[in-house]
Amino acid sequence: MAKKSDPTQPVDLKDAFTPAAIQDSAQQIWQAGLGAFAKAQEEGSKAFEALVKEGTLLQLKTQAAAEARILEATSKMTSMANDISARATGQWDKLETIFEDRVAKALGKLGMPSSLELAELSARVDALTQAVQKLSPTEAAPPAPQVDRARRKTTASPARASARKAKAGG
Repeated sequence: MAKKSDPTQPVDLKDAFTPAAIQDSAQQIWQAGLGAFAKAQEEGSKAFEALVKEGTLLQLKTQAAAEARILEATSKMTSMANDISARATGQWDKLETIFEDRVAKALGKLGMPSSLELAELSARVDALTQAVQKLSPTEAAPPAPQVDRARRKTTASPARASARKAKAGG
């Protein structure tokens, strides 16, 4: 069996090219390659796991930052919408007041009483009605019922129709 050489000792060139030395050297190269492959595989999986862990942490941080930005933007948009809504409501209130004032002015020019004047007049009528009831010894007669014009026309229409026919010569 061939004697293995010590890799730390200088190699004699005569001994380096013997078939046993070449085979021994090839075996060592092969074993070194397998060791490097195993080491790379072991270190590679550890590195891969570390990268996955670091990527997960970075993703969580990014999502948290994005959610914070979305909440901030939503808050700003809600504030702006409320502000615009308040302004629009104020403008509608102003427009409504202007419209009511102009309608009241136009009605006043036409001689129409305002709702306040009607309420005062109604209160005065109520007060006068109570005063009349206190002064009269007997109960006041109930107001006369109003005749429904549509009803009156239907009851009188056959007589009117025959009178029209006679007048027309029919």
